[in-house]
Amino acid sequence: MEQCKVYKKCGGCQLQNLTYEQQLQYKQRKLEGMLSGYAPVQPIVGMEEPTHYRNKVQAAFYWDYKHRRCAAGVFQSTTQKIVPVDSCMIEDVQCDRIVQTVRRLADSFKIKPYDMRYHTGVLRHVLVRRGFATGEIMVVLVTLSSQLPSRNHFVKALCREHPEITTVVQHINPYETNLILGEQSRVLYGKGTIEDVLCGCRFRISPASFYQVNPVQCERLYRAAIDAAQLTGSETLFDAYCGTGTIGIIAAEKAKQVIGVELNRDAVRDAVANARLNGVSNIRFQCGDAGEYLTALAQDGETPDVLLMDPPRAGATVKFLKAVCRLAPEKVVYISCNPVTLARDLDYLTQHSYRAETIRGFDMFPFTKHVETVVLMSRV
Repeated sequence: MEQCKVYKKCGGCQLQNLTYEQQLQYKQRKLEGMLSGYAPVQPIVGMEEPTHYRNKVQAAFYWDYKHRRCAAGVFQSTTQKIVPVDSCMIEDVQCDRIVQTVRRLADSFKIKPYDMRYHTGVLRHVLVRRGFATGEIMVVLVTLSSQLPSRNHFVKALCREHPEITTVVQHINPYETNLILGEQSRVLYGKGTIEDVLCGCRFRISPASFYQVNPVQCERLYRAAIDAAQLTGSETLFDAYCGTGTIGIIAAEKAKQVIGVELNRDAVRDAVANARLNGVSNIRFQCGDAGEYLTALAQDGETPDVLLMDPPRAGATVKFLKAVCRLAPEKVVYISCNPVTLARDLDYLTQHSYRAETIRGFDMFPFTKHVETVVLMSRV
């Protein structure tokens, strides 16, 4: 497999110097070194085709003084410098082509790229998301202000070159910030959202929605997590850090009821819409802190049979873990994107009435150092 020519400058793919088999071996050893003290680590689940798996592509724009044109690229992993990239071996090919068309049309329509030094210009970023199962494509144009010269003609030209695009959204981000999306948006074409299918369920994706960037591996990860819970149809499943409700909605057909909790209000709104979209009636969502909600459940004497937790990279808080132990569900299924914080949290839980039963890694992000892990824990 040919190596990417800019991977050393970009820094996004830290394992480019290894073959894919060597990458899997590296990640397996990493998990065994950190987690084998809790339970045997099963073989990592890799991909048959580990390239072009990302269904979400984003690029930043800048002025290329050497060639006198608008250029697009990605931020270096450790700096604010933009590395020019025309195509990426882990990004969806169709999305990459659309990014380059946006860059070229920006030149044609004389739309100035953003200059971070002086906080001037028009076009800051483009975000392209594709539903792998549905083929629907969303293009998000991020601008410094609401002004986008020749907006209608620009969108028509873009959709003429890429008729596969189903919606175009403009996001306004006037702040000097590293965040890509702004708080204001307007739909320029289509309905402003796309849909995709995961594990047989349909999900609505808006510009700011969290949705796994590797749907092929995500299906395997979610299936493994739900299978680990060994649901029979009589259980109450608590889905902490539920996001837009994906795994809870998928698991709902095997549970008596599902309760999802998420701090992000927009994500909860999407979760409710996704449950309605799939006709799932035995699930409800709460907007709030998962630790506080668990504590309140424990105080009320309620105990879910299974707790499913998928915290951010920082892992769970001590407050949350204390609430888990007080609530004392029979099973805890922990989905982790960071083995360091996973080991820390397992250390706490295994000292407070829980035992790890199975541990398995999933290679969600080939060519990078990241690895996802599913752990089943039982109450002792």
